[in-house]
Amino acid sequence: MLTVGLTGGIGAGKSEVSRLLVECGAVLIDADRIAREVVAPGTPGLTAVVEAFGEEILTEDGSLDRPRLGAIVFADKEKLALLNSIVHPLVGARSRELEEAAAEDAVVVHDVPLLTENGLASLYDLVIVVDASTETQLERLVGRRGMSEEDARARMAAQATREQRRKIADIVIDNDVPLDELTRRVKDIGAELVRRAGRTDGPRGNRGSRPGR
Repeated sequence: MLTVGLTGGIGAGKSEVSRLLVECGAVLIDADRIAREVVAPGTPGLTAVVEAFGEEILTEDGSLDRPRLGAIVFADKEKLALLNSIVHPLVGARSRELEEAAAEDAVVVHDVPLLTENGLASLYDLVIVVDASTETQLERLVGRRGMSEEDARARMAAQATREQRRKIADIVIDNDVPLDELTRRVKDIGAELVRRAGRTDGPRGNRGSRPGR
């Protein structure tokens, strides 16, 4: 098994890269998707979040109002840390379950938005960072996701800098490029990861042998 940590700033295009890696045969463990599952209605996670932030972060049907909660925590580092202290352990436990269920020769890609911020690089055999300029990130967040520029900048500011992410990367994927060029690059990387997974026999977290940046 080859474990890969995939990260990148909000709006950098990580979802497209993860989709392409799955097309290459990788098993995807999406931390954002799991984060939604662990705070679904009726879960202990949602109960804990409501106890911390109040019932005003619920919608009329009792589910989590993610935009409202996001506006609260991304403008306040202490509140963001509180939310993370509730959700991250639940996400970590579910992620481990899914990884253990994968085949022995699988490429397991952990899509983790806050990999850099939480110092998780050593948990994976290698780390891929999807990188894009600040201008590109803003354009995607405002133009495609409908965020206000103020909200988009606040969310970007709450994350690691581009330089911090690149520092922990084994592979950096530039996503300020046309889709066809991104696709070619990711598929080349995916094919190499699949080859490596079949011959990986070192201990988990051994990052001494890496594909080129």
